[in-house]
Amino acid sequence: MELCEQNEEWDLVIKPTTSLFDINLKELWKYRDLIILFVRRDFVSVYTQTILGPVWFFIQPILTTITFTIIFGNLANISTDGIPPFLFYLSGITLWTYFADCLNKTSTTFVNNAGIFGKVYFPRLAAPLSVIISNLIKLGIQFILFLSAWIYFIVSTDKIHPHWNLLWLIPVLIIMMAFMGFGFGIFISSLTTKYRDFTFLVGFGVQLIMYASPIVYPISVVQEKHPEYEKWLLLNPVSSIIEAFKFIFLGNGYFCWKAIGYSGIFMSILVLISVGVFNRVEKTFMDTV
Repeated sequence: MELCEQNEEWDLVIKPTTSLFDINLKELWKYRDLIILFVRRDFVSVYTQTILGPVWFFIQPILTTITFTIIFGNLANISTDGIPPFLFYLSGITLWTYFADCLNKTSTTFVNNAGIFGKVYFPRLAAPLSVIISNLIKLGIQFILFLSAWIYFIVSTDKIHPHWNLLWLIPVLIIMMAFMGFGFGIFISSLTTKYRDFTFLVGFGVQLIMYASPIVYPISVVQEKHPEYEKWLLLNPVSSIIEAFKFIFLGNGYFCWKAIGYSGIFMSILVLISVGVFNRVEKTFMDTV
């Protein structure tokens, strides 16, 4: 009996990653429906069985802003460059919260999704990317709160002088913060598959980055009281992004194209290295998770 050879055509061919820096954008786009499902899961699951639901998106930044206003504005008497303290702190918290959420939630990608990763194939980067998108929805809601406060202070005071010609830069700053959190997050996630110690350091590290960023104080305070620390503060790639955001909306702050360029280069290198580590770990992470 002769065996007949048949040409088989496959709808899907799964191949191992051939390069550490291989990002198959076409494949990610093909799985966009799955990413949307992940986004829905990330967004809805957080506030299921809660009474207030999405209202917490407003409550959290308001309570944090009030706390910062009382502690840093009234008790510590830290300058806000003439900007109303509530608006100053809210502007920093709005963008910072997005970065912190992206970092915290992507840092547990492998551990939290080990069950589904071990059962079915899909591009693993779909999971952390869904976190970036779902947090973007949360940012949009909190951004409405910030804009409401911003418009109120523009109408009621003469202390806010926005740089309208730079408003186009806001989406760029948000994208930079998104991929900064994404890069740090998947890098830490890759390390936690083998070294769980990093899980305990994430929360502590995020707090350190926040106090090393101009969230509760303007860079002008550092320039005035401790000018020797200014260059170290600007080495933090988040600092120039936060300050540029405040400069555009509030009129005061530190704005430098070179500093923003540095943050952009840092972000690009970080994402490139993190994706390389992520691609390497995803081949064997089931043996260690």
